[in-house]
Amino acid sequence: MTDAPQTIPVADKDRLDLDRLADWMTANVAGFRGPLSYAKFAGGQSNPTYRLDSPSGAYVLRRKPFGPLLPSAHAVDREYRLIAGLHPTGFPVARPYGLCEDEGVIGAVFYVMAMVDGRNLWDGTLPGYAPEQRTGLYHAMVDTLAALHTTDYQVAGLGDYGKPGNYFARQVERWTRQYRASETEVMPDVDRLIDWLPRTVPEQTRTSIVHGDYRIDNMIFDAAEPRVRAVLDWELSTLGDPLADFSYFLMSWVTEPEGRSGVKGMTGPATGIPPIEAIVERYCAATGRDGVPDLNWYFAYNLFRLTGIVQGIKKRIVDGTASSAQAERSAAQVYRLAAASWHFAQKAGA
Repeated sequence: MTDAPQTIPVADKDRLDLDRLADWMTANVAGFRGPLSYAKFAGGQSNPTYRLDSPSGAYVLRRKPFGPLLPSAHAVDREYRLIAGLHPTGFPVARPYGLCEDEGVIGAVFYVMAMVDGRNLWDGTLPGYAPEQRTGLYHAMVDTLAALHTTDYQVAGLGDYGKPGNYFARQVERWTRQYRASETEVMPDVDRLIDWLPRTVPEQTRTSIVHGDYRIDNMIFDAAEPRVRAVLDWELSTLGDPLADFSYFLMSWVTEPEGRSGVKGMTGPATGIPPIEAIVERYCAATGRDGVPDLNWYFAYNLFRLTGIVQGIKKRIVDGTASSAQAERSAAQVYRLAAASWHFAQKAGA
């Protein structure tokens, strides 16, 4: 079974100056030898990502989008700093090779990392896999998340990677700001959430590195074993409340299967996908918790944040800077996400 990450030919609007890039890599990437060829990875609306091939091996390049951007969005420089800090700890991330903040090289800030071979899985129901294989892959995902949340971020040189405390209060404020900056119409559900969420923020009891978008398609699995070889897409990472990541991961269990991460109604012995209770128990055992609080507030928050992200994609379509054909379909989700967020808010007492 081949689940290697899929690439597509590079469209004119996404082309890179390969000569200038090869010059930069010669000067900055240990062991690099040209010439370069390249393709773009399919998917990935936020930061365009390319596979680079050369006589010295395969590499991955991630860059900011071309064109006008929202403040603080597309922070590939932060992403690079994070993987450069994590890689020496043994946590599974790609080897970082170099960050280029000179937009004159290819037209945007970018970084280069190693290409990690393995499986990239998109459908959380894992069609074509045996039940015990599914169990192994889900255990690998939750164990890797627990490993992230128990990594000493001070040792990794990331002690100042985020502000201490009040994570959810700051995130609600941030995504409210991002949503307002990219607002294209009035949505009553979002306005209700913007009023309710800041008044009901739960207490933060732990601080860890938070990935910010931890789901099945943001990792590369070993080709044969149920093991995560690299966690990808750290653009939204920071220091924060690990329950943000964990509750976001658990969203898959309350999301309908639609070819992405959702596994609602698909768990149990017949499929091998562990039920949410088993995932919570395994995570708590690995991180030394005695349980997790009521998840409905966290689900409402996660869906509110996704509403803000997708609204940003919608705004980029309007402005003509979206980087993927999937962007238009994603933008249509904004109403559904806002309604689902308000539904969980009501379950949490709104």
